[in-house]
Amino acid sequence: MSNKKIYLAGNMIVDILYPVSGLPKPGELTSIQDGISRSTGGAVCNVIGDLALMDPALRLTALGRVGTDAEGDYILECLGAHKNIDLSMIKREGITSFTAVMADTISKERTFFHYRGANARFCEDDIDWNKIGEGLLHIGYILLLDALDEEDSEYGTKMAKLLCRAREHGLLTSLDVVSEMGDRFKRLVPPSLKYADYCIINELEAGQVTGIPLRDSAGSLLTANIPRALDEMKKFGVSRWAVIHCPEGGYGLDEKGKYFESPTINLPPDYIKGKVGAGDAFCAGTIYAASEGAGLDEGLELGNAAAAASLSQPGATEGMLPVEELKKLRSRFN
Repeated sequence: MSNKKIYLAGNMIVDILYPVSGLPKPGELTSIQDGISRSTGGAVCNVIGDLALMDPALRLTALGRVGTDAEGDYILECLGAHKNIDLSMIKREGITSFTAVMADTISKERTFFHYRGANARFCEDDIDWNKIGEGLLHIGYILLLDALDEEDSEYGTKMAKLLCRAREHGLLTSLDVVSEMGDRFKRLVPPSLKYADYCIINELEAGQVTGIPLRDSAGSLLTANIPRALDEMKKFGVSRWAVIHCPEGGYGLDEKGKYFESPTINLPPDYIKGKVGAGDAFCAGTIYAASEGAGLDEGLELGNAAAAASLSQPGATEGMLPVEELKKLRSRFN
């Protein structure tokens, strides 16, 4: 295990999960079922929680903001249960960010209603660079961190400036974005890619960033376009791994421009209990491989295994397994 640290920065959220029997159309009603639950969410909580469970020997640090409320206490309590997570750099102010997650028990899809709260004010000033050592910084999500999404005259965005500063302090950088419709992708994401060693995003986000369609009108994955989109991400500046993940698998270009793909694990339908956090779990597996000096092919395999483990439970991190168990997961179902 590497002596380097992994820093997780950005969104820290409380997810309130509401099981519903089908997602309604506008003007229609659907019933909320028994089983309402609360869990931590967002890039920081999900990815750092997954990493802590994957390898308790990892040295992990959380960077972000939570409120001075019961939800903020809840996040710190949940993350504090992991002895290898340093919480000393988390700022507390205002109201904790939260998301109402409508989880369809039929399709297993989910819809999010988000309140930005404390996350909106997270910025570079919250990071004490004197306390940051060598390692890897993963930050997410671009488009959901208002202060860092602000324009910067020199770097394009405050997020890009933060990533540049991180590199200056000897850190490898990794980023993720949030899925949304609109024109903000092409304006806010490319400036940060210039300072990203790793970019791990889903197919919808990659299509928005690059302008290359990755699904057709019927929803089928346009696999022939994936290498083109990855190459475009590289042209924006991603220096090491450009990665796209989706339900069909993981795809990437490494630091030498070599293409890899790893099909998703063939899970039986009754295995999947929920999809909240599967993308962050994929990020965690890929980041773990990167931090250990593994190749992109191993990163995609571990990312798919971590996503599969996440799918086994309704919440984001409850299904995560130790790395050695994750490596055995594909053989259980294929």
